[in-house]
Amino acid sequence: MRICRYRTSSTGEAHLGLYADDRLLPLADTVPGDADLLDCLPHGAQFDRVRELATSAKFDVSPAIATTEVELLAPIASPPKLLLLAGNYAKHIEEGGEIAVERAETFPYVFMKPPSTTINHPGATFTIPEVSAEHLDWELELGVVIGREAKGVRESEALEYVAGYTVVNDLSDRRFRPNPDRRERNRDAFFDWLHGKWHDGSCPLGPCVLSSDAVGDPQSFDLELRLNGEVRQSSSTERQIFSVAQVVAFISSFVTLEPGDVISTGTPDGVGNASGTWLRPGDRLDAKIEGIGTLVTHID
Repeated sequence: MRICRYRTSSTGEAHLGLYADDRLLPLADTVPGDADLLDCLPHGAQFDRVRELATSAKFDVSPAIATTEVELLAPIASPPKLLLLAGNYAKHIEEGGEIAVERAETFPYVFMKPPSTTINHPGATFTIPEVSAEHLDWELELGVVIGREAKGVRESEALEYVAGYTVVNDLSDRRFRPNPDRRERNRDAFFDWLHGKWHDGSCPLGPCVLSSDAVGDPQSFDLELRLNGEVRQSSSTERQIFSVAQVVAFISSFVTLEPGDVISTGTPDGVGNASGTWLRPGDRLDAKIEGIGTLVTHID
């Protein structure tokens, strides 16, 4: 079952719908008007009602509508936390000039993006920032949506706290260097990298959330990103160094995970930085995770 958020030009208000790539089925007659997307996912108050509807949903007759007739919105509007992993695929680490170390000897690197300003909608435009315009890159990632509070959970239980999965594109400024005439300090490189993740609109999210009850193993998602129709990333979550369950358990060991938190689990090899290919106005990114959907982003 896939759930999306959308709005129409007639009202401008956000609505919920069952998602089927090119069609959606409005949920207005099924869930209360004040329900949010989390309510429709596992652990949510409306989950059973929505799942029952989904079993017999018809997307080729009214009231189903074409997704081209609406504006899709980021499915999680305001996550309490937007957490992302750095270096969670061995080949991505290797293409950056480093060698992955066995997971038993390391731990996940987790950083954050400001959710209120970086989250961007499916099909929306990312405007290349004037402050640093030359080295913008893509990163297709599996996003994990937390469904209930998690603190100190075991790896064996971690997936029970997941409400669903979505597509994330962690747009990254690879060579952000504020104040180029600055006095160099030991930690400049790290903070240049981190701040290069924070440009407005640099975290496209969507087009929907796939409910976790429909996922047997989150380590079996196929991922593909295309730049202007050309495949640039092609991989699978089975190649992650740290699995979804390990990541949830690790973060919850020292941070309370809350309903609506989004964890983006790192990108595979094939980013633009490896070949010196940078995003330019007019580009189109199609970030696809099989079973969830395709997240389209236009570059301006």
